[in-house]
Amino acid sequence: MDQEQLKQQVAQVAADFVTAKLKPHDILGVGTGSTVNHFIAALHERNVSVRGAFSSSEASSAALADIGIQVFDSNCGERAALYVDGADEIDARGALTKGGGGALTREKIVAALSDVFICLVDETKLVDRLGGFPIPVEVIPMARAHVAARLAELGGEPRLREDFRTDNGNVILDVAQLEVQDPEDLECTLNNIPGVVENGVFWENRPTLALVSCGCGVEVRGAKQMLASFADLLQGTGVCCETTFSK
Repeated sequence: MDQEQLKQQVAQVAADFVTAKLKPHDILGVGTGSTVNHFIAALHERNVSVRGAFSSSEASSAALADIGIQVFDSNCGERAALYVDGADEIDARGALTKGGGGALTREKIVAALSDVFICLVDETKLVDRLGGFPIPVEVIPMARAHVAARLAELGGEPRLREDFRTDNGNVILDVAQLEVQDPEDLECTLNNIPGVVENGVFWENRPTLALVSCGCGVEVRGAKQMLASFADLLQGTGVCCETTFSK
C-alpha cells in the first residue's frame, strides 16, 4: 500500500467506529488534514447521523457542510462525544506533534471539548521520540521576531511558514531541531513564551486511542483500560491488533 491507501484504510475503520459509537443526538469533533478528508468522505458513504459537529478549521467546516453535517459554535456550552483527527508524529506514549496544516490551536480546542480523542495515523508517523517533524508554533504577528529568538535559545531552528496565515489570522513558525525528551515540559515551555498562541506538541490533550494503518491492517493503540473499554466496539471495525501505550 502507498501512503494514500494507508490513509484511506484508517479513515474507513474510524468511520466504522464512529457509526457504532455515536448516537443521533451526539456531537462529533472533526480535525483537519488529508486523512480527515478521507474520514469525512467515509462518513458520507455511511450516511452517519449526528446532531452536528465541532470543526477545527474552515476547510473541514466546508467539507462537513457539503455532506449535510451542521457545524456548531464551540462556545455553545456542549461537548463532543468523540473527536477524530490525524497527526504528524506519534510516540509510544501517545504524545503527538500536529499542525502541519496550521490548525493546531483549533485542534487543541476541539480536543479539549471532546470526551474521547481518536487519532488516525499511518505507520510512517510512528516515532521513538517527537521532533523529527518541525514543531509548528502559532504566533501573534507582532511577536514573530521575539518568539523566533526565544525558540533559537531553546536550541530550535525556527522558520516562518511563508505566505501562510492561520484561520485565526496568525503566523506559523516551524521549528526544527527541538529535542522533545519531555513532551509535557516542552508544551508548557513553548506556550509560556509571550506572543505564542499555541504549539504543536500534544501532551495534555493527547489521544484516548490511536488507529495506526499499516500493510497488514489497522492497529489500535491506547492505555490498557481504554482498550478494554472499547473492545466490543473495535471488534467490528476491522482492527487487526492492539498495542498498549507505554508509561
